[in-house]
This record gives sequence, structure tokens and C-alpha cells, in this order.
Amino acid sequence: MSRKLDQILVVDIEATCWEGNPPPNQEHEIIEIGICPLEIASGQPLKKESILVKPCRSQVSGFCTQLTTLTQEQVDGGISFVEACSVLKKKYLSRQRVWASYGEYDKNQFRRQCEAFGLKYPFSTIHINVKTLLAITQRSPKEVGMAQALEILGLPLEGTHHRGVDDAGNIAKILAKLLRIEGD
Repeated sequence: MSRKLDQILVVDIEATCWEGNPPPNQEHEIIEIGICPLEIASGQPLKKESILVKPCRSQVSGFCTQLTTLTQEQVDGGISFVEACSVLKKKYLSRQRVWASYGEYDKNQFRRQCEAFGLKYPFSTIHINVKTLLAITQRSPKEVGMAQALEILGLPLEGTHHRGVDDAGNIAKILAKLLRIEGD
């Protein structure tokens, strides 16, 4: 399989969460995959997409809805995790492209969930941790959250923070600025 270097797939997930530990018989599970391809030639983020994923091992808590704005009803209308991985591979060629996320959480959650479902990991092995890249380029001794990263770079936070689709778009803008490939 040849690698495609035309885009970097910027991904941000939202998962079921609770204030404190998960309740008995529930676990963190992906409920939204936000994706925003960053076109290398132009340095422009392309059309972002929200893939809602119906959880099968947990429920959306009130705390989770407060944080993400996602409700149980919304994610019940989503597709299965297996189908979502298929969309990533077929529509976005995720196994062939470099991908990026803000920190390691998204990568680790995908690995855990793929393992739990007996699925092949849907991404290539080439992952860019934008959070670490920002700290290095800013010569900062510590990493910062995404909202603070936008502030440091003089970029506006667009959309709703903690919605995967909006965060993916914001992370794509951060990455473009860090790679200095932002278009005119």
C-alpha cells in the first residue's frame, strides 16, 4: 500500500464520559469522530465531517452532554464503530495517509476500542501529536490545551469546544500554522 502525502487527516474524537469513574458495566466509548483533512498543497483545511457513533457498551451521561452537547438520542442515530472505521478507510484512505490529533488520547482510545472489538486499527502508523509539536515549536517546557494553543497562535476558536467536528477544524488550523503551510 503506497503512502499518500496529499493530506494530513486531522482527527478529534469525543467519547462517553462521566464526572469521576465510569458507572459499573460502562466504559469510555467513541461517540463522535470529527475529521478535517488538511490539504498539503494549499495548506487549507478541507471540508470537516462529524461521524456520530452509536455506543454499545455505555450511555451518554448528563455530564457528557454538558461537555460535548451530544445527547444519547443523537448518538443513537449514529453508525456502529465498525462502520465508522470503514468510512475512515474507504472515504479518507486513513490507512495510507498521515494523521494528526491533539495529544495521544485519540490514538490510544482508537487502539483500545479496536482491540475490544477485534478490529484492525483504521489509521496508518504515522501520527502527528499536534500538542507536543506546538510545545516544541514554541520552546515551551509544557504542553497546553487546544483552546490555549489557538490563543498563543492568534487564531480564533471556531464552533463548539469539545465537539469533535469543530475541534478537528481548529486543530487543522493549528497544524497548518505550525507547518507554516497556511494558504493566502
